[in-house]
Amino acid sequence: MKTNKEWQVSIGAGQTMTGLHHRYQSKRPVWIIILVSLVCVSLLGAYIYPPRGYSGCYFLSSSICSKDWLPPVPARVYTDEEIAARVVFRDIIAAPFVQSNNPKIAFMFLTPGSLPFEKLWEKFFQGHEGRFSIYVHASREKPVHVSPLFTGREIRSEKVAWGKISMVDAEKRLLANALQDTDNQHFVLLSDSCVPLHDFDYVYSYLMETNISFIDCFEDPGPHGSGRYYEHMLPEIEKKEFRKGSQWFSVKRPHALLILSDSLYYTKFKLYCKPGMEGRNCYADEHYLPTLFHMVDPGGIANWSVTHVDWSEEKWHPKAYRAQDVTFELLKNITSIDESYHKTSDESKQVQQSPCLWNGMKRPCYLFARKFYPEALNNLLHLFSNFTSI
Repeated sequence: MKTNKEWQVSIGAGQTMTGLHHRYQSKRPVWIIILVSLVCVSLLGAYIYPPRGYSGCYFLSSSICSKDWLPPVPARVYTDEEIAARVVFRDIIAAPFVQSNNPKIAFMFLTPGSLPFEKLWEKFFQGHEGRFSIYVHASREKPVHVSPLFTGREIRSEKVAWGKISMVDAEKRLLANALQDTDNQHFVLLSDSCVPLHDFDYVYSYLMETNISFIDCFEDPGPHGSGRYYEHMLPEIEKKEFRKGSQWFSVKRPHALLILSDSLYYTKFKLYCKPGMEGRNCYADEHYLPTLFHMVDPGGIANWSVTHVDWSEEKWHPKAYRAQDVTFELLKNITSIDESYHKTSDESKQVQQSPCLWNGMKRPCYLFARKFYPEALNNLLHLFSNFTSI
C-alpha cells in the first residue's frame, strides 16, 4: 500500500510527464505550419516571377515554366501583324518535341556551282548512311559531281547576289526542301569552301545532343553594326534590337520552321537592308537571323557559329587558305579554340570574348571551317584522318 506521500509523488510525476507530452505535441504543428507556409510563399513567388532560364525549369511544373521566352510586356502597342507573328513563333518554340526513329542532320550546301571538296565530304560521310541528308543550292551553274553521294541532290535554285536578300532566300529555299524529310532534326548551312574539322560521330553528337541552335549573334555599336540600321524598320525592329553575326548557321527543327514562318521581319530586311542604300551598306545575310532570334528566342541560341572564319586580316572578305597553308598545326589550332570572339567596328574596337558552352560545359567551338581554296583538297584528304582524331 502506498502512503499519502507516495501517492502525491506518483501523481506529481504523472502530471509532469503529461505536461511535457502536451508541450511536445503543441510544438510539432507549429513547425509544420511554418514549413508549409514557406513552401507556399516560394511557389507563389515563382508563379508571380517565373524563371527566365533553363535551370529554374528543373524545379517547377511545365504549367508554370513554359518555353515562352518572348520579351516582357512591351512598352508600346504591337501591330496586328506583330501579334500574329509572335503567336506563331511562341507556338512553334513551345510545341512538344517530336521524336524521330531515325534522326538525321541535313547538310545544306550554298554554292555557285560544283563543290571542290566533294571527295573530302564523301570521306566524312562514309559509313554513316541513314544519319545524314545532302542538299545543294547551285546559284550559277549545274554542278559536276565526283562523288555519288552528291549526285541528284540539287534543289531548284535561283541566282544569289552577295550581301543581298537573295542570299537569305536561298537559305530559306534549302530549309524548305530539307524540312520535307521529317527525320531531319538539325540543319547545317555550308558553303563550297567549307571543310569538316571532326569525324562524323563527333559532329553528330555535338549537334544532336543539345537543345540549342548555333546562330552567331552580337551587338556592334559601330558603323558596320548598328550603323547599318535604317529607321524605316520601325516600329517592329528598334535600333537597340539590331544584331550582327555570321550567316553560317546550324539550327534545330523548330527554329528552321520559325525561319520559314516569318514574313514580317523578313520583309523589313528585304526593303530596308541593302548594300548602298542611302550611303549605308546593310547586308541581310549578316543581320536578319541574328536580329530575328535575338528578338524572339534569345535563350534558344548559342551566340556563335560552329563554322570557323578568320577575320583577323580585317578585310571585306575573311582569310582564305591555300594549299601551303593547310597543315596539321593550322587544323589543330582551329579545333582547340574554345572561346568565341567578336570585335566591334567602332573606335574602341572592343573585343567581346565568351566561352563556348555546350550544355553548360566548355567545349571547342568549331565543327567546320572556311574559306579553303580548291587547291587545298589533296592536303586536306591527306590530313583528314589525323586531324579528325584530335
